[in-house]
Amino acid sequence: MPDFKQKLGAEFPNFDCKTTKGDFKFHEFLDSGSKKPHTVLFSHPKDFTPVCTTELGTLEKNKEEFAKRGVTMLGMLNPNEKDAAGIPLPARALFVIGPDHKLKLSIVHPATTGRNYDELIRTLDSLRLTTDFSLATPVDWKRGERVIVTPSVATEDAKK
Repeated sequence: MPDFKQKLGAEFPNFDCKTTKGDFKFHEFLDSGSKKPHTVLFSHPKDFTPVCTTELGTLEKNKEEFAKRGVTMLGMLNPNEKDAAGIPLPARALFVIGPDHKLKLSIVHPATTGRNYDELIRTLDSLRLTTDFSLATPVDWKRGERVIVTPSVATEDAKK
């Protein structure tokens, strides 16, 4: 993947994807098929490690939760990825990209720490809600709970 500054709201790079389902440019993938609210791109530091295996198993277990939200998951492994000093990058990166090709969420875990997919689902629910409405979600918020109306919304509009 090309050099990319992980800045929320930045356009995500249009890199070349070589996959088991064909080769394509990343933005072509984002634009293909039905309108997806978000695409989750996640990476693994290495194949068949215990932590990676538990993550993939949990993704499979939660695939219906992601499907209900219209979220597309795309896994990435690049064993040749190295930093500027030539050292392999031992990290688990996860990006949520919107239909506008912009970065909505970025999380990087060390290779020794698995992701929390319940938190990802909670965040996806928040992103969906706060993208469509002038709202914010408080700490530990879960779908269906009370939200915060942002100060930019007039009191009369908030009552609606």
